[in-house]
Amino acid sequence: MSGFVYMMSDKPRGVIYTGVTSDLEGRIWEHRNEVRKGFTSRYHAKLLVWFEQHPNIVLAIRREKSLKRYLRDWKIKLIEGLNPTWLDLCDRIYEIENIYSPHPSSPQWSDYN
Repeated sequence: MSGFVYMMSDKPRGVIYTGVTSDLEGRIWEHRNEVRKGFTSRYHAKLLVWFEQHPNIVLAIRREKSLKRYLRDWKIKLIEGLNPTWLDLCDRIYEIENIYSPHPSSPQWSDYN
């Protein structure tokens, strides 16, 4: 089962929430319907602006933890590399292939091959 790391926002260059899940479509539905109270409901971050796929949830969690340490500017560059206009990608989940692959010299490279 694959895992996904994703980012939600309220508007272009607005708040950014980073999360991880094995069911991207289901998790986005939970955010939009405020199933759990928290950051996304408090800040109205209901737009899926970025996501990437990983071979399994363990690797996705590792990547999510790494992204949460990144500066906001770096996250904005990551989002705009996939989605320059900050459109809601929810309806395009199955059209977009954004599979994460670490740099070949990275110690994580063997986990993805």
